[in-house]
Amino acid sequence: MKSLPIRGRGATYNPHNRFESLHFEPDTPRGPDDPGPQTRFLRDTSRSIVATNSSPDVGFDSSVNPYRGCEHGCVYCYARPGHEYLGMSAGLDFETKIVVKERAPELLRERLASKGWKPQPLAFSGVTDPYQPIERRLRITRRCLEVLVEFRNPAMMVTKSHLVTRDIDLLGALAEHRAALVLVSLTTLDAHLHRIMEPRAATPARRLDAIRLLSAAGIPVGVLTAPIIPGLNDHEIPALLEAAAEAGAIGASYVPLRLPFAVAPLFESWLEEHFPDRKDKVLNKIRGMRGGRLNDPRLMSRMRGSGVLADQIDDLFKVSRRKMGLDRPFPQLSVAAFRRPSDGGQLALWG
Repeated sequence: MKSLPIRGRGATYNPHNRFESLHFEPDTPRGPDDPGPQTRFLRDTSRSIVATNSSPDVGFDSSVNPYRGCEHGCVYCYARPGHEYLGMSAGLDFETKIVVKERAPELLRERLASKGWKPQPLAFSGVTDPYQPIERRLRITRRCLEVLVEFRNPAMMVTKSHLVTRDIDLLGALAEHRAALVLVSLTTLDAHLHRIMEPRAATPARRLDAIRLLSAAGIPVGVLTAPIIPGLNDHEIPALLEAAAEAGAIGASYVPLRLPFAVAPLFESWLEEHFPDRKDKVLNKIRGMRGGRLNDPRLMSRMRGSGVLADQIDDLFKVSRRKMGLDRPFPQLSVAAFRRPSDGGQLALWG
């Protein structure tokens, strides 16, 4: 679908929800001066907050997602189809209708205080960014971290936001017990590519600064060069890892681009809008890594791809990672210091 770019948005339209029989079509096409939809925040009434998975290619078993949808607007985001389960679209809806779990900290405290809770690392968030723009005002992720410090339950934060540095005090308190790890997503050093691909996320320079500040505070921090998009940012792998190492990262990982369900047509449209001369080349390279398709959902394969090009990218990444001293595994988080307050109340953070 060909459509006009929207300033500050990754998607430009709402693709059909595969679970819905009805689809909204505007009466008139959007004009060049139309700013597009404004962000809305919707209350989530979930009664539980810890999600679990048993996928062998996902690096965590349990996670907490304070938000559903993400205003960062990264066009490639594999989490976009999750909005279809809410009756919305994976397109503009995903980045303009953000579902907020206001009771996440209370629900988390109840879960960790229960006798059935087995201490284990919790990933924040595994789906959408726990430090997206609204977190600056709502502080849901921070309040969840306060709960984790109270219980000394380990946490792994995955983000592309500089806002994570606001919580250095809490992450540092967990790090004292080998119970904290931050992974910063770094996809490009190209300011133009960043601006159109991840329109409301922190700039590359800000992400590197976040790595620098976290590292200086003694908090283990690694880098995720994800996604790697053949024909767009794969050539940046050596430079990305060099920059991350200089900033203080201790390890690195990557994931090739994944285009599940409605993400594929959104990405195709985005290429047509911004890189029409490279569109076919990029899509053909993706197919070459995904068994002739734009997406390969098979476990393990989805996280690395297959074929000659996938092997070349993997070799380049491993060589660059070794050269930059980032080939150590991420540290294992410890549950040894976990405690369950006997009175059920909050302990002093530094007590």
